[in-house]
Amino acid sequence: MSEPVVRLRTESLTALYGSFAAVKEVSLAFPTNRVHALIGPSGCGKSTFLRTLNRMHETVPGASITGRVLLDGTDVYAPGVSPIRLRRRVGMVFQKPTPFPFMSIADNVASGLRIDRSLSKSRIAEVVERSLRRAALWDEVKDRLGASAMGLSGGQQQRLCLARSIAPEPEVILLDEPTASLDPQGTQRIEELVFELKGEFTIVIVTHNMQQAARVSDTTSFFYLGTMVEHGPTRQIFTAPRQEQTEAYITGRFG
Repeated sequence: MSEPVVRLRTESLTALYGSFAAVKEVSLAFPTNRVHALIGPSGCGKSTFLRTLNRMHETVPGASITGRVLLDGTDVYAPGVSPIRLRRRVGMVFQKPTPFPFMSIADNVASGLRIDRSLSKSRIAEVVERSLRRAALWDEVKDRLGASAMGLSGGQQQRLCLARSIAPEPEVILLDEPTASLDPQGTQRIEELVFELKGEFTIVIVTHNMQQAARVSDTTSFFYLGTMVEHGPTRQIFTAPRQEQTEAYITGRFG
């Protein structure tokens, strides 16, 4: 079996909040159609790193970036690269469901499509239905697409956010602890979707749940104190880590 193509890569990436380094000199490659887990204790830089991949980090006052993030060989921080258009190619789902409260279910999904004014209403409706189906939500909401998204359960809202993220057909989906606020049933559904969607997208997921990382990911990166300590196939990281710090975290000696 041939190796997956690498379309997303970081090179010597350092992210700063003011004068404090949150992530230091991280170089990683994320091959396509794989799930890549980022693990480590709270405050170790996982989410900061994740947000550098689609420039969400720039929304934090005082933040700065050095190094490169390459998507299809192009540095996403290069002059002339639009953050808005980048986020259509690198979608993101946050820890807590973030549906737009004053929009209907359908309009939530379609919100990222409005940039392309050439799309007809019928085409937008098709994309909305397809995205909701891919997020396993269509059958639950097809009769109330015009209703407020806030009327959905927490798990449904998170799947709605996932549908919104995939509607513009991104190359990469970033998931920042997407099941942290969900019950076990909602968590299981999201994990099933992650497994299904990797056939179409490259997925990078931050999780505090090591069992979840072991279940859903193909590769795992362990972060500690802003440093990427170890990266490798998930099976190897969890059964035969090369670094002492990784083993200590995996076995519960700290974290």
